[in-house]
Amino acid sequence: MILDDTKTRIIYAAMKAVRQYGLEGVRIQNVSELAGISPGAIYRYFDSKDQLLVECFTYVDKQAAEIFDHLHFNPLTMLTDPMKAVKALWLPYFRFWVARPDETIFYHRFRDSAFFPKYDKDRDVTYFKKFIGMVHAFKKVFPSLDRINQDLLWLHVLTSTVMYAKYVVEGILPDNQETEDTVFQLLTTGLSGYLKLKRKGG
Repeated sequence: MILDDTKTRIIYAAMKAVRQYGLEGVRIQNVSELAGISPGAIYRYFDSKDQLLVECFTYVDKQAAEIFDHLHFNPLTMLTDPMKAVKALWLPYFRFWVARPDETIFYHRFRDSAFFPKYDKDRDVTYFKKFIGMVHAFKKVFPSLDRINQDLLWLHVLTSTVMYAKYVVEGILPDNQETEDTVFQLLTTGLSGYLKLKRKGG
């Protein structure tokens, strides 16, 4: 995802500012100080604070989606060890957030805001195409997954993953193997029952 350098600098400064001042409290002035450019220069790229925040969210969301574009997904693992296959998809996503404190706190606050549902209605999520393809592959192998409300399932997994990553970057949870394993177990406890292969003739 290629953006103009100054625009990228403004986006990162805005996310840092949201971490410091909150989503409601942040001002263009705060962003301009952190980016090292004038407020007027920011308005050359963004019409308003709201537009800037939406572009920050889209920028990070696309970066998160790109993780799945680079994963080597082996469908055979689904048959031999389904939970291992799920973890191979989930872990890079969790680590992406843990490695990016400003983005994680911004993303969590934006998703949790009154602003998000309005934005979410018209949101273009075609950049999650690879991830959606992987989900379809799972559903083909494990048809019982269709019994779960899909929106609810992915909302649970993705939102909870970002929330736990936020606890790690804020120092509430330790950044270690044990945390990763525990979070994964918590997220997938209800999922394992659906990852059963369909018996032939059954």
